[in-house]
Amino acid sequence: MNLNQLARDVLDGVRYVALGTTDEDGRPRVSPVFFVPRGYRDLYWVSYDDTHHSANIDRDDRVSGVVFDSTVVPGPDTSAVYVVGRAREVPADELDEHLPHAFDPEGRGGRSFSRAELTDPDDRLRLYVLHVEQCDVHVRAGDPELGTGRDRRITVRP
Repeated sequence: MNLNQLARDVLDGVRYVALGTTDEDGRPRVSPVFFVPRGYRDLYWVSYDDTHHSANIDRDDRVSGVVFDSTVVPGPDTSAVYVVGRAREVPADELDEHLPHAFDPEGRGGRSFSRAELTDPDDRLRLYVLHVEQCDVHVRAGDPELGTGRDRRITVRP
């Protein structure tokens, strides 16, 4: 089993990350976010800058998340990728650098947003990026090759 390929397959095939941020009181906050990966090191999404998770990111950029297909019946085909890193709003002066990578022309769903939409002071819709510092895959306890009797995570470099 090639775990790096498994991570690439999950990141390419699943459209949502359950993104974990931290509230002001230290409580975890999880939000489903539609994302587009770039090179498996950056995950992009669009959100309003006044949403709960965006405010959390503005205050504390440390985030974690899990990417998995929640429609798969639990069993041998269940796969998950865990990501840890730092997230931020892409400032207007960096948009031209990021826009070519932030939206997927290959049909993941969603749509592309223009620079004008992402800088409109009245709308407040913004582009965000999570730079992945660590990526792990879920290995089932009973995996025929890598199982140890307990579920675990193994760090990969997709």
